[in-house]
Amino acid sequence: MKRLPRLLLPLLLCSASGHAEERLAYACDNGESLLLSFAESAEGRPQAIVHRPAGDLVLPQVAAASGARYRADPVDLHTRGEEALYDDGQGRQLRCSRGTPAAAVAPAPPAASSFITLAGSVGYRSRHALPPDAILTIRVHDVAGAGAPARVLAEQRYELNGAQVPIPFTATIDRDLIGKRARLQVAARIEVGGKLRYINDRAYPALKNGQPLPLDIQLKQVASAKRR
Repeated sequence: MKRLPRLLLPLLLCSASGHAEERLAYACDNGESLLLSFAESAEGRPQAIVHRPAGDLVLPQVAAASGARYRADPVDLHTRGEEALYDDGQGRQLRCSRGTPAAAVAPAPPAASSFITLAGSVGYRSRHALPPDAILTIRVHDVAGAGAPARVLAEQRYELNGAQVPIPFTATIDRDLIGKRARLQVAARIEVGGKLRYINDRAYPALKNGQPLPLDIQLKQVASAKRR
């Protein structure tokens, strides 16, 4: 009896196991897809192959009253015409039909708001309490114009009624008022009885790449208030 060369043995084993048919896509009722192919084992027994990310699962064909049934305990696959019922044996059952799932329609992106809301807080390091009639004023300026006075885009006044620092605030500006070269800054001041008591002594940028920055504005006591 002639011996086959060693190099031919793997090739014969591969062909003996049968070749897989084309992979068929099934769309399932939960939005998932099932990828199947059908072939014969080395013994000529029909089988279904479930192609999964975790690895292929081979299900030998078993007797069925109708259609074709494939099973490798506990997984069960029943096909009939263009339909397939897949049960993973762990309570997950998929009803599928030939074809790929319809592409999900991406939701329309939300329309950009025509307003920008700036938010932050105002404080100072002085240990003096504010009187009940203190008023906080927040102004948003555009300082982009060289040599031109800063343009006020928004102003918000708060009657503090005894509130103490840190004092939260918000200011809303219209996007249409902001030019491409705009440089927005926020200023704050606290007045008591119509006289300035605290003011910021440095610039606080409001936006970065068109998005609001968190604002923690620290005020300084004015010289006239210190002498009181």
